Parts: sequence; structure tokens; C-alpha cells
Amino acid sequence: MKKIKLARINPEQVTREIGDFLVNEIAGIRFTGGVVGLSGGVDSTTTAALAKKAFDNYNATNPEKKLELVGYILPSNTNHHSDAEDGQKVASRLGIRYEVVNIHPLVDAYRQTNSESLDSNFHKGNLMAEIRATILHGKAAIERKLVLGTGNRDEDFGVGYYTLFGDGAVHVSPIGGLPKRLVRELACYLGFQDLAHRVPTAGLEPGQTDFKDLGYEYETVELVSEGLMQGLGLEELIENQQVKQYSKKDIEKYKRNFEKTKFTTPEEIVKDIFYRNQIANAKARIVHPPAAEITLDYGTNGGREND
Repeated sequence: MKKIKLARINPEQVTREIGDFLVNEIAGIRFTGGVVGLSGGVDSTTTAALAKKAFDNYNATNPEKKLELVGYILPSNTNHHSDAEDGQKVASRLGIRYEVVNIHPLVDAYRQTNSESLDSNFHKGNLMAEIRATILHGKAAIERKLVLGTGNRDEDFGVGYYTLFGDGAVHVSPIGGLPKRLVRELACYLGFQDLAHRVPTAGLEPGQTDFKDLGYEYETVELVSEGLMQGLGLEELIENQQVKQYSKKDIEKYKRNFEKTKFTTPEEIVKDIFYRNQIANAKARIVHPPAAEITLDYGTNGGREND
């Protein structure tokens, strides 16, 4: 049976590639830098760290055309207080200008026009993501900056786990070519080991986590996505031993964590990822910001194969 290969990266090389991409995109149109929404999670932290490093390198040789990164921390009442605290800590460690704005009053204001959007956690969550995007784009426009996306490859292109005109509404996608596993590796390389394995959450409703929503880890999403890209069909993925191993662990972990089941068989998980992948492809056709081209190593010596 065909093995699914997982990529490896050279963190120094990928940091340089993403940095060059950002500088070319921003300086090429004579903008003044970028804005990023900081949640304290690994994706936004890594994106911010990559941009700050790239801007610092550029500014050292272009003192009259400096690029600046600005962070915006946009909590609502559904966020745990530690989310905003972690976002501020990241901004302080990077030494960037930042602002904290609680969006809850803006969410409540929509009761006047879109009260139905507040009747369910799902639609309310999408509304909050869209409000955050509106704030980021407004701030960016005033300062002639680009909105830097924080979505990774698993979320954006694997299962489409984002709000189309919310966190998907960005100008550039720095880490869109990296699966979550490699974003974590890059975060460690950039000095944020303490946040690299923070539990992923969109913070759109109390107690929400990506694993609880999806029913499987991003490592499983990566494996299935790689299988699709490497020519495996749905039935082959269902029978693949690597996929079965990952999926069984997800099922056991979900039952252990939440005392209930979301999926009962690996086949159900594969079909769900496959279905979400089709949606992700459709969403990408509507909004597809440029992503950095990075070097992923699938070679015999560099590629990683999981049994």
C-alpha cells in the first residue's frame, strides 16, 4: 500500500522565503507595512514573528522606507481573558505597536439589523470574525498597510475551517503553505516554544476548540490532504493504515476528553475531511490571497513517513 509522505522544512530557509514574500508584496506597492490580528495562538504568533523579522531586516538597509508591523487584539466576551493577555505578551516580546479593542459592543449593535445572526453560536461566531476583519481592514487602509492572514494550510486549504469574509478576508497569506505541524516547528525556531502547542481555538464561543468542533486533529487533516495531493482516492484513504492509525487516536481522544463520540470509525473521519476539502477548494476560488511559496522537502532522506 502506498505510503503518504509528510514534508519537512529547513526553518531558516522557510523564514527567509516567507520574509522575502512579505517584503516584496508590501514594499512593491509602496505600502508602509502590515497589520495582524493577535490571538495568542501559534498561527498569529508565528505570522507576526515572521513579519517582524522580515521588516527588521529590510529596515536595516532601507532606513528611509521603513516597514512597520502593528498588532490588533480583538477579544469578545466569549474569549478567555488569557487570550488577550497572550496576544499582548506576543506584541511586547516582538516590540511592536499594538491596540486592544473589545468587539462585544459592536456584536451587540447587530441586534438592530441582524438579530437572527445572534440566535446561534455558529452564526454569532461568523459575525464576530467578520467584525474583526472590518476593524483590521479599516486600520490597515488608514495607514496604507496590508492585512496579514494567519491561516495555515490545514485550516484554509485542508478543511476550509475559517469564515470566508472574516479571517479569510486578508491581503496576503504568509503561512498558507504550511501545515499546522510545521507552523509549530517554525514557532519554536522563532523563539515561541511556550505557545507552539497551545490548544487551537477560534475563540468564537465559550469552551470552543478546533478539535472539539472538527472531531480530529490537524495532523490527521494534513495526512489526508497530503494523500489527496499525492494521488490517493477516497477509498484508498479509507483503507490506508496511516490514516486509520491517526483516526483511531482521534476517536479515542475525543471520547476521553468529552465523554461522547463525534465519529465512531476512521471511515467517517476520512469522509468528513474529504467533504470539507471540497468546500475548502470552493471557498478558495472565491477568496484566494497570495501565499508565500516555500520549500517543502518530500525527498527520501528529507521526507517524513509515518507508519
